Amino acid sequence: MTEPFRVTVVGGGPAGLAAAEVLSAAGCAVQVLDTMPSFGRKFLMAGRGGLNITHSEPHEALESRYGAAAPCLHAALSEWTTQDIRHWMDGLGQESFVGSSGRVFPVVMKASPLLRAWLARLRSQGVTLRPRTHWLGWDAQGALLVAGAEG
Repeated sequence: MTEPFRVTVVGGGPAGLAAAEVLSAAGCAVQVLDTMPSFGRKFLMAGRGGLNITHSEPHEALESRYGAAAPCLHAALSEWTTQDIRHWMDGLGQESFVGSSGRVFPVVMKASPLLRAWLARLRSQGVTLRPRTHWLGWDAQGALLVAGAEG
């Protein structure tokens, strides 16, 4: 049996957690490092006002908001649609609704239940979450250098 590809994600915000989720689902052994004592802190801050996750507008309208960058982002935006995001939330046990503004919110109107469910999914997929850990680079042999908790 082959060893799984080992990946270290630096940063435990939404982008880092999403990368960890995709990589671990693909069979990689993933660890996420964050200098903060907990993960998704800015995600929680964004959720103070109800956590607008995405917008329900038609895909073409959403894509047009990116102006000159839209052609470069077309493939990525097409692969992760509003419906995909809502389905992902449902998979975490967090229902969503479309508000009168067209924005999509979790029914509970808080970020913390969604983040807790997301972190639980990551742990169940075998992702190692390492808070209070700083990435320092690599040593001469190419091994990862970290400092902090368990580092």
